[in-house]
Amino acid sequence: MPWLPEAWRLAERPPASAETSRTIELGERTIPYVLRRARRKTIGLSIDHRGLRVGAPPRASLRDVEALLVQHGEWIGRKLDEWSRRSAPEALRITDGLVLPVLGGPLRIRLALGANRCVWNLQAAEPALTLCLRSPADAPRVLEKTLREKARELFGERLAHYAPQLGVEPPTLSLSAARTRWGSCSLRSGIRLNWRLIHFPLAVVDYVVAHELAHLREMNHSPRFWAIVARLYPDHRATRQELKRLAANCPRW
Repeated sequence: MPWLPEAWRLAERPPASAETSRTIELGERTIPYVLRRARRKTIGLSIDHRGLRVGAPPRASLRDVEALLVQHGEWIGRKLDEWSRRSAPEALRITDGLVLPVLGGPLRIRLALGANRCVWNLQAAEPALTLCLRSPADAPRVLEKTLREKARELFGERLAHYAPQLGVEPPTLSLSAARTRWGSCSLRSGIRLNWRLIHFPLAVVDYVVAHELAHLREMNHSPRFWAIVARLYPDHRATRQELKRLAANCPRW
C-alpha cells in the first residue's frame, strides 16, 4: 500500500526513473534499500524477495524519504523478517502424470516419445497435454514453450475484449517471466503480462488485463486509476486478493 507524507520539500530534480542503492539505520538494523525516482505524486514503499524498494517523485527530498522510512520502521522490519523466513516453492519435476493448474483447472501432463512437440486434449473427461519428447530432459523447455504460446493467444483475446471498453486500440503485447510482477504498461512499448498467469482462473487474468489497460489512461494508482479499473472489472478488489493468494503457490520448474 502507498504511504502518503503530508508534504515534501523542494529539492534538486534527479533524472526521472533514476535508481540508487542506499542504506538507512532503523533502530539497531542497517537496512539497504533501492530508491527509484519516477513521475509520481506520492512516496511508496514495497517489500518483496528483493528487499525494500522506495518510489519517490523527483521533487521529494531525501530527508522526507528517510523520515517516512523511520516513521514506518517497525512495519519495514516485520515485513523484511517475513520475507526472510519465506522459502521458495520447491521446483517441480516434469514427470508423466503430473497435474498442473491451467486457467484454474487441472491439466494432466503426459510424456511420450516424439520430436519435441505438444498435443492438447482438452475435450476429454480429464484434460491432458502430451509432451512428445526426444529426451525427458527436454520436458521443462517444451512445456514452458507451449504454455507461453497458449498464454499469448489468450492474453491477446482478453486485451481485444477489454480495450474497446476503454476506447483504445489493443496495445502491443509481450510476455514476461518476472518472479513477483504480473503485468506492466508503457505508453511506448505496450503491455507486458507474465505468462504464468495461464495457471490462474480466467477471472484473475481478466483483472490483470483490466489493471494494465487502465494505465493507458492513468499511469499511477490514484483514485481515478482505480475508478477506471472498477469500470472495466467491477470485482477487482476480491480478485486482486485471489491473485495474491494464488501467487504464493504458482507452479515453477
